[in-house]
Amino acid sequence: MKKLSLTFLVFLAVVGCKTNPFTGKSTLNFYDNSQMFPMAFSQYDQFLEENKVVKGTSDAQMITRVGQRIASAAERWLDANGYPGYLKDYQWEYNLVEDETVNAWCMPGGKIVFYTGILPIAQNETGVAVVMGHEVAHALADHGAQRMSAGTLQQIGAVAGNVAIKDDETRGLFNQAYGVGSQIGVMLPFSRNHETEADRIGLQIMAIAGYNPDEAAKLWQRMKAESGGQAPPEFLSTHPSNDTRINNLTQWAPAAKQEARKFGVTSFK
Repeated sequence: MKKLSLTFLVFLAVVGCKTNPFTGKSTLNFYDNSQMFPMAFSQYDQFLEENKVVKGTSDAQMITRVGQRIASAAERWLDANGYPGYLKDYQWEYNLVEDETVNAWCMPGGKIVFYTGILPIAQNETGVAVVMGHEVAHALADHGAQRMSAGTLQQIGAVAGNVAIKDDETRGLFNQAYGVGSQIGVMLPFSRNHETEADRIGLQIMAIAGYNPDEAAKLWQRMKAESGGQAPPEFLSTHPSNDTRINNLTQWAPAAKQEARKFGVTSFK
């Protein structure tokens, strides 16, 4: 049974791969868009029904305008780099929801929510573009499906260990060690890598959309100030630290501008 479980894990890891067009790297992904998108769209619609969606205001219109520009920039990049039709099943939608939480998120397939609580931190349209680029990047890179795939492997590993270990006391120690070890050693770094990847992809596409990538680091400086330094150590977090993000975004901004110039974008708002 132990050998069978290990063989199955290897099989999944080999066949469940998909290339990230922005990085060229092979990624762990067992779930096709045809599986992920309908589920995500349904959950998104349910969320909108259960929350107060802001309609018709200048802020709501800005969210939609920025989202459309970012999605259009992503499509231009994909078409130019040999991925025409990559977004054919995406159904972009951008909604502003009344909530004081400082957050925004994107579901697989392009369903995006901004909370009103993040707007004072964003400050302006370019700040919104920083957040929007990051969230759109999560959808472009299939991060939702990758997280589900990693969770599947984590569960299979736990089952395999429990089947292989016959002694109750040893099994209990395994479960405790496996739970902590797989979370801190695998799942949390996996999530932080996604956040870093989304930061870099998002910076690139916001620049192609005509927004100044230099503003991304400034946004995260404001995020840091808003948090008041109240954050867990990076190795215990799903996200990179604010300082890590600020340093990365500052370093990557010139390359994002250079990429935008390939699409005729030489000035930024």
